[in-house]
Amino acid sequence: MTNRNITEQFCSFQEVVNARLITFATMVFFLLFPVLTTAQGDLLITPRRIVFEGNKQRQEITLANTGQDTASYSVSFVQYRMTDDGAFEQIEEPDGGQLFADPYVRYFPRTVTLAPNESQVVRMQLRRLPDMVDGEYRSHMYFRAVPDEKPLGDEDIISDTATIGIRLVPIFGITIPVIIRVGELESSVSLSNLKLNFNDENPPTFEITFNRTGNQSVFGDLTVEHITTDGKTSEVGVVRGIAIYTPNLKRNFVLQLKQSPEIDYTAGKLLVRYFSASEAEPEVFAEQEYLLQ
Repeated sequence: MTNRNITEQFCSFQEVVNARLITFATMVFFLLFPVLTTAQGDLLITPRRIVFEGNKQRQEITLANTGQDTASYSVSFVQYRMTDDGAFEQIEEPDGGQLFADPYVRYFPRTVTLAPNESQVVRMQLRRLPDMVDGEYRSHMYFRAVPDEKPLGDEDIISDTATIGIRLVPIFGITIPVIIRVGELESSVSLSNLKLNFNDENPPTFEITFNRTGNQSVFGDLTVEHITTDGKTSEVGVVRGIAIYTPNLKRNFVLQLKQSPEIDYTAGKLLVRYFSASEAEPEVFAEQEYLLQ
């Protein structure tokens, strides 16, 4: 089975969103092709990330079928590493400094069948075992669509026996991170390598490098504001749900900024903020100014 490289672009996501679907094709003999596209499907998952910390021992995930057909999903765990560019690569063994969460989590049910507009809860329980060391553990819960099987006799018949028949079956899957935090953890973030790219033909883009230190991942929202020389402020970029997972120390990111005749990217400055996704009391992880000229 080839690795499924999944780019984690959480732009325009909210805390409760239609989770992005991973689309890939299977051949007969279940040979998997690399992921080529992503697509929005009919499965709604709430919440889109699970964190066990403090005394929290139980969590629930709600699955809802927003489509018009009955759908079945298998539930399992997969392991990913995050690259410096924010992509995911499936792995079997943890990288140095990485801890998997799935050995310490029980969940039920393992398969879910949902009629149209029906929902069901997947219950999770943390098992704290003596071998757990202080640190952050992460695995990704994988909700994989189970394709409908045609009854015997309904398969397509190939009349030319000299040819090789290949049937592509789309399989949809969604993954969400499951994180366990044990002991005293901390993290800090700084921003570097800020660079603005723009011309008259394309919308401006802004490059940022997130630098993470500590033994805990960070997850938050990014905003970019343009401030004129006389102090007028306009929001020109926003991205929801940017994660930098352990053991990664940095993440390179590029976002497209708002293009408007009212915004002069040759004067004033840009104010970049990365902060927690909490609506009550958001914590500013990092803040940086970029002078325009």
